[in-house]
Amino acid sequence: MADSDTSKGDFGIRPGEQAVELPAQTDAGVYFIGRIRTPWTDRRDCPKNGRESQAICTIALDPRWAPALKDVETSTHLVVLYWMDKAQRDLVLQVPKHYGEQRGTFALRSPARPNPIAMSVVKLLKIEGTQLMVQGLDCLDGTPLLDLKPYFASTDAVPDAVTGWHASKKA
Repeated sequence: MADSDTSKGDFGIRPGEQAVELPAQTDAGVYFIGRIRTPWTDRRDCPKNGRESQAICTIALDPRWAPALKDVETSTHLVVLYWMDKAQRDLVLQVPKHYGEQRGTFALRSPARPNPIAMSVVKLLKIEGTQLMVQGLDCLDGTPLLDLKPYFASTDAVPDAVTGWHASKKA
């Protein structure tokens, strides 16, 4: 296991963080179905979650997938799954700078994870051809798009869900 004095990626490993050796090969393949256009080209400028910004971003869907947009305009919100291609993938323990306490990767929503799949619920503003204008993203310009799904409040929202450490976080 790599120690906290090892430097990886663009941002290095913070004191208290731990990395592991990644497997030699991947287990599956995915198709990037488009790219996400945002105002952020530097991770330091990117919001830590999509609800922190009112920026209008564009999901540029590959034209081959245009028929899959049928009836999407009837949704007010979408679940967007994307690949954080610039993220570090070997951290198992992290110390987020805005919390300052060590947590396991799977207890965080950090982009640094073995498979850097991110998810945001976005507000759909309009669709022009294969371009979707949305609010609520937190990724860098050019981020690969994995999938789009309608947000169903009846099944996606869990009002009584609790993440104990997050509920007791420092203000």
